[in-house]
Amino acid sequence: MKIFWQLFITFAKIGAVTFGGGIAMLPMFKRELVENKDWITENELTDYYAVGQCTPGIIAVNTATFVGYKVKGILGAIVATLGMIFPSLVIIVALAALISNFADLAIVQHAFAGIRACVLALVVSSVITLAKKAVIDKIGVVIFIAVALLSTFLDISPVIFVIITAALGIAINVKKEKSK
Repeated sequence: MKIFWQLFITFAKIGAVTFGGGIAMLPMFKRELVENKDWITENELTDYYAVGQCTPGIIAVNTATFVGYKVKGILGAIVATLGMIFPSLVIIVALAALISNFADLAIVQHAFAGIRACVLALVVSSVITLAKKAVIDKIGVVIFIAVALLSTFLDISPVIFVIITAALGIAINVKKEKSK
């Protein structure tokens, strides 16, 4: 029973103190799940995060579900998911009741501007962390640059990019294996 409480509290803490969506939560996921709890490895986190981006729903919630499942099966997945969404639910309900009264205040607008700048920094940090783990050879660099450019200029679903690059990765590795 203790592990379920730990799952809930860990994900509730992550959900309560990180802003900016899934990618901004990546450093917190790494610190809590990989370094502090040792529930998953950094490579597993990267994999769960990638799959979480491709599946319907919120990346952070999907990642919490995957981690919870790994730690304690279906019930662990449910508890981790509930922990992840609980703080947001409470915050959204409270803000919805108050925001219309305070949204026009300069201090609130300035606070949100500061939060946006912080979120951008967290996103950039997460991208750099992911790139260090994911782009490990020349082929990875080419794929990274191609997807970055195409996703910037074309309106294509990220799922399409993931499917194409997964197939490309398989094909490249099969070719490498045959040439050995």
